Amino acid sequence: MKGLAMYDTYGKRSKAFKFLWIALGVVGTLLVVSQTQHGLPWPRRRAPLHASAIQAKCLANDFQPAPPADFYKRSHSDRFAPGTKPVLIKNARIWTGAHNGTEIIKGGIFLDGGIIREVGHISRGTLDKFRHKLVEYDAEGRWVTPGIVDLHSHIGDASSPELEGASGDDNSLNGPILPWLRSLDGLNTHDDSYNLSIAGGVTTSLVLPGSANAIGGQGFVIKLRRTAERSPTSLLLEPPFEVVGGHGPPRWRHMKHACGENPARVYRGTRMDTMWAWREAYAKARQIKQAQDAYCSRALRNKWEGLGEYPEDIQWEALVATLRGRVKVQTHCYEAVDLDDIVRLSNEFEFPIAAFHHASEAYLVPDVLKRAYGHPPAVAIFATNSRYKREAYRGSEFAPRILAENNLQVVMKSDHPVLNSRYLLYEAQQAFYYGLPENLAIASVTSTPAGIMGLDHRIGYIKGGWDADVVVWDSHPLALGATPTQVFIDGIAQLNSPHVVEKPKSFHTTPKVPNFDKEAKAAVKYEGLPPLEPKSTSSRVVLFANVNSVYIPGEEGVQELLRIKEGQESVVVVEEGKIACVGMYVSCVSAQIAEEAETIDLKGGSLSPGLVSFGSPLGLVHIEGEISTADGYIYDPLEAPVPKILGSDAVLVHAADGLEYGSRDSLLAYRSGVTKAITAPLNLGFVSGLGVSFSTGAAHRLEEGAVIQEVTALHVSIGHTGGTPSVSTQIAALRLLLLNPPKSEIGKWSEKVTQGTIPLVVEVHSADIIATLILLKKEVEAAKSADLKMTITGTSEAHMLAAEIAHADIGVIVNPVRPFPAVWESRRILPGPPLTRDTAIATLLKHNVTVGLGIQEKWDARNLAFDVAWAALEADGSIDKAQAIALGSTNVEKLLGVDVTTERAPELVARQGGDLLDMASKVVAVISPRKGLVHVL
Repeated sequence: MKGLAMYDTYGKRSKAFKFLWIALGVVGTLLVVSQTQHGLPWPRRRAPLHASAIQAKCLANDFQPAPPADFYKRSHSDRFAPGTKPVLIKNARIWTGAHNGTEIIKGGIFLDGGIIREVGHISRGTLDKFRHKLVEYDAEGRWVTPGIVDLHSHIGDASSPELEGASGDDNSLNGPILPWLRSLDGLNTHDDSYNLSIAGGVTTSLVLPGSANAIGGQGFVIKLRRTAERSPTSLLLEPPFEVVGGHGPPRWRHMKHACGENPARVYRGTRMDTMWAWREAYAKARQIKQAQDAYCSRALRNKWEGLGEYPEDIQWEALVATLRGRVKVQTHCYEAVDLDDIVRLSNEFEFPIAAFHHASEAYLVPDVLKRAYGHPPAVAIFATNSRYKREAYRGSEFAPRILAENNLQVVMKSDHPVLNSRYLLYEAQQAFYYGLPENLAIASVTSTPAGIMGLDHRIGYIKGGWDADVVVWDSHPLALGATPTQVFIDGIAQLNSPHVVEKPKSFHTTPKVPNFDKEAKAAVKYEGLPPLEPKSTSSRVVLFANVNSVYIPGEEGVQELLRIKEGQESVVVVEEGKIACVGMYVSCVSAQIAEEAETIDLKGGSLSPGLVSFGSPLGLVHIEGEISTADGYIYDPLEAPVPKILGSDAVLVHAADGLEYGSRDSLLAYRSGVTKAITAPLNLGFVSGLGVSFSTGAAHRLEEGAVIQEVTALHVSIGHTGGTPSVSTQIAALRLLLLNPPKSEIGKWSEKVTQGTIPLVVEVHSADIIATLILLKKEVEAAKSADLKMTITGTSEAHMLAAEIAHADIGVIVNPVRPFPAVWESRRILPGPPLTRDTAIATLLKHNVTVGLGIQEKWDARNLAFDVAWAALEADGSIDKAQAIALGSTNVEKLLGVDVTTERAPELVARQGGDLLDMASKVVAVISPRKGLVHVL
């Protein structure tokens, strides 16, 4: 239906374009004949020799981008690789993208010539015709979607691993207004991200310039499949003729704008300065456009006398095209003030906005977006990544559903490598979890971004005539951890011998998710800052009904205390924050308890230990981009002299001294079942200091249980971070601290490390440095005749030394949980399915290494339960639920020096509708023995 409408529209436009060129050819011929008949020598003729070309250019100014009229009659894709065999994907459950993403059909998909030929029932004639060269792929009933489309990426321009000679081509610092720059000119074809992103189902990306400029330049759409030519140009999808040459109907181009803090910071201006820079630039482009229109008005009437040359300027050509409606404006904007500015700009200069990107406050001002020139922009956002600067502070996980409810198009994007685009589908899964409808969630990374790119006539759908970009998934696309079993780009399979983890049957149907209607309304009511502080129950006795399972922590990890069979009615009775009874209703609930207790129905839910966050500055920072909201930087003795007032290089910082409670990230973590955090002083250099364990739900440090353990471990970092000295220098300094500690604060705690009293926690990624640390540990243990407790965190390459790490009795906090080769020291990752059979976590666990999970950014603490569930899935049945829960709770505490035996009783989290590994579950309460109460969330 939508496709047919497009075909008719594009057909009419393209036919008109053909007729234009034919007519102009006739006009040119008649002009020459007329001049000749009148005997006028060419130098005296009023019409220039290239008059027909000028008139054609003038008439073409009004044409809008469109595919050729015969696009769906093409025999091969323009990206077809000769020799590619036709493919039949059979026994598939196909999400086509049609009918607003609601059409699902079962059957096959026939790919040939880089094009989808048939969908659903594949004709016998087709099968017979290609019988001898057909490659068959049995989907075995799995879900198949169009390839994932990323509307906002810097892949190739901000390439990985990050190196000075090959990264950072996404931003120019040569001025605020640079519409003449092109992201294509910096596209590195050796970015390690291409294959990783393909392994996540990503087939197409819009590579945009960065956000340092008000106008950063032109973006380009690429397909991630490597080509035989191996050039950036060969990756382009429908490149504009202005760039690659040739003729035909205009093709869509893209322009990156950025407003707010980014360009203002880079060029030391204000929003007012940036807005003027835009207005000045668009005024210049409008002057050129008006001059062209005036010129063409005369040229098309053959009034050549004194007309001169066609007015144009190569620097401003793309911005003039924007005013002609032939460029998709992709705008980085966050706050209401920025959105309002750009909407007014669009109306003043009459150009449409394709999408607002990031747009953390768009859900609060939908009517502002609807006032934009031409049509409301789409909104391209993160799912939960917020609060990293003031502009993102009011971001909400409910923004996608609220925008959709206001009839605005929603796109989930990666901003790769800000988020690894391999997991762009995870953004859609989170949006779905928080209320974006299923059809729109899948569309948000397929058909919707394809439409915003102006390419939904060929990508974003599974339809006959569209490009052969399809993904076969191992589970429902919105099920957590959904992974491709095969990815086709232009009809070419991209995964060689993919590794598939068999998922439970429940993962093959639409996931059940909680109801967040109340929370979504509050997000709007409180303008993005709804109250998050926990409230205790009114009764001293709380009865948790319909509990399916109970897991409790202990010295040996997590153990299952209760597992209820179907049909049984189980309860947990809590008195003053302590479990009084676990069992059947009749045995636990007396008449007095039934009358006194406040009842919380878990509807088949569970109780499990509160999770523990580590790795981010949670508790030390409210907003990373605002120094006034954070503890601030600390001195590092290897980088610069430490002031004498601090004891020079003998100083050792305690994270406990800088704790800041009540941050929104801490409270959101608490409401998501992360009841504790362990945080080290924030330092990118050699010595960080002493870590602290604290309650994420506490209001201030003097509150009961706010600080769980004042000192947990000594934290250092070894690697090439910032301007630190050589790795060998850092190892030498660490060796000296452990073998010959100075008579100082840092020496005192170094001795505690060598005595085995507290752990040494080392942030490290390189396998080479890990190997050196293993040897250093043995050296110190031999010299001190004591067992050294060592935990390494980060550990992108730890899988390479799993056996050696186990033998050395070193624990590992894997961070990030899903690896990415961000820097050289992290380049040798174990990516996991479908690229490798095992993950780093699974490999370490197989060698009996104690493993915990970490996070890198504080906003991500709330997603720790998803990380635990994902890691358990990829372990492919090698660990049970109790062991999985331990990855995010007791293992983390054990590895980071928390003395769990000192706790009178652990905190437990009550989840409604399932357990911690179930996407249907929702945290509804926290049982806190330390505080003697139950918090209802």
